[in-house]
Amino acid sequence: MRALLFAAFATLALVGSAYADPLSTVSSVEVKLSPELQKKATAEYGVKEVDRLAGELKKDVERELQRTGVLAGGKIELTLIDARPNRPTFKQLGDRPGLSFESFSTGGAAIEGRAITVDGVVTPIRYDWYENDIRQARMSGTWSDAYIAFDRFAYKLGRGATYARR
Repeated sequence: MRALLFAAFATLALVGSAYADPLSTVSSVEVKLSPELQKKATAEYGVKEVDRLAGELKKDVERELQRTGVLAGGKIELTLIDARPNRPTFKQLGDRPGLSFESFSTGGAAIEGRAITVDGVVTPIRYDWYENDIRQARMSGTWSDAYIAFDRFAYKLGRGATYARR
């Protein structure tokens, strides 16, 4: 019985590897912060919050490139140029006692970088999105518009739409 079970699993493993995707996924996605955003993070937003934003951008881009297979085996180098929160961050609330979490504003993000294909072709990438309607911000979280910008950027990058935008 054990031999039969082992043979069945071995067969499934061989068959499963035959259907595996022959192209590798994106070899690396690197996200850095611009010097200006690093200064804002230290002085105004909080370093942990902005680092979490960079992690979210990386995760979103990896997810979309994995899903679509665009730039398989390549490299993406991104710089988070700017990010604006919809609501005050914890650091802002701590630094200004009169500030309320119920305060809200429009937010968004700006991203620049480059895509490097397997054969070394470098393509500049640039994307920004900021909400322009304050009515959309009332029910938002602290970084909702920045997350929307990341999702839209990743979606367009995964379909090749942000390469030509300058």
